[in-house]
Amino acid sequence: MQQLVVKRSWIRGQEAQPQTAAPQRPVPAMATATAALHLLLPTRRRGRLLVPRACQADSSTTTSRRGLIADTATAAVAAAAAPLLLPRLPAARAEDLSEWERVGLPIDPGVVLLDIAFVPDDASHGFLLGTRQTILETKDGGRTWFPRSIPSAEDEDFNYRFNSVSFSGKEGWIVGKPAILLHTKDAGDSWERIPLSAQLPGDMVYIQATGEQSAEMVTDEGAIYVTSNRGYNWKAAVQETVSATLNRTVSSGISGASYYTGTFNTVNRSPDGSYVAVSSRGNFFLTWEPGQLYWQPHNRAVARRIQNMGWRADGGLWLLVRGGGLFLSKGTGIVEDFEEASVQSRGFGILDVGYRSKDEAWAAGGSGVLLKTTNGGKTWVRDRAADNIPGNLYSVKFIGDNQGFVLGNDGVLLRYVG
Repeated sequence: MQQLVVKRSWIRGQEAQPQTAAPQRPVPAMATATAALHLLLPTRRRGRLLVPRACQADSSTTTSRRGLIADTATAAVAAAAAPLLLPRLPAARAEDLSEWERVGLPIDPGVVLLDIAFVPDDASHGFLLGTRQTILETKDGGRTWFPRSIPSAEDEDFNYRFNSVSFSGKEGWIVGKPAILLHTKDAGDSWERIPLSAQLPGDMVYIQATGEQSAEMVTDEGAIYVTSNRGYNWKAAVQETVSATLNRTVSSGISGASYYTGTFNTVNRSPDGSYVAVSSRGNFFLTWEPGQLYWQPHNRAVARRIQNMGWRADGGLWLLVRGGGLFLSKGTGIVEDFEEASVQSRGFGILDVGYRSKDEAWAAGGSGVLLKTTNGGKTWVRDRAADNIPGNLYSVKFIGDNQGFVLGNDGVLLRYVG
């Protein structure tokens, strides 16, 4: 009698009865693959698969060819469904996603964006300014922009640099270089050009709409003018330019102020009408408050030269130095005592800071540097949203809690998406 081989098989952890089997034959590849699939599936599913046996007892119990094909097809269907049974990866968290998106603009390469403003009565309607006579308009909150042509600004063969735009209600103002002043009273549907005196000291770098037919304008030499009749007459708010003030007070003790003939590098206005400006060489800064007749010079409180200064949401000052340092004033108002904040600028210069709230602010700078703080500016962390942008980010503007923009060179515009 032919010697029989006794085999035991395990299904669902229960021992089956011994079976007699013929001498073992080579195991088919399909059976090996099916066994591997059997091990990959969860324990509770294993007993449900019809796994074809590699060998049977004798010729009387040999699996028919039709049965083997059916069993093989069942295993193939289970293999196809196996990826669906694997555990899913966790979805990306909201805090892992960038809070900024880049907006495409219909402008030539090389244009530097300089200012942005929206109509207060319509947060979806705004204007974007830049070099090379660039004026863009949006009517969907800044998602898309289209070029805006203003005939009164195209009559002469000048390539204007539009520096500043501001709205109060439906009344708006635009200033630029060479000297040009535009005014609208219908939210920008039409613009008129206001004539300016050829004796204007310096170039207009900033304008603020302050009310009906009223505005405040600043030049890079420190002249401040106000109007209350749509710009047809302007009244000086200071009695002399910064150069005249500093050269008259050479004994004031301000380092670098003697025989000063430069201009402002930057100028920023607070909500209450106070100004802080940085000298062109960055060796001191100046302030002006409503009612003062002259700019007040101040020594810089840090060793490195100043890059830019501005106002925090709580009324204090922030100060940027060349090389990437950021300082905050101790307390509010105009002071000369600053302390350094912890930043991760990678050695690139920080060029501007914009506050979204008293606690949250954003800083932007060279080579796509974008930093965020959530504790009022004490510590900053880097946001990688602009790491791949080959350009500098010059300005951070928040129009409201949920509407903000970052302006840069080469037509770079980032929109805050939260």
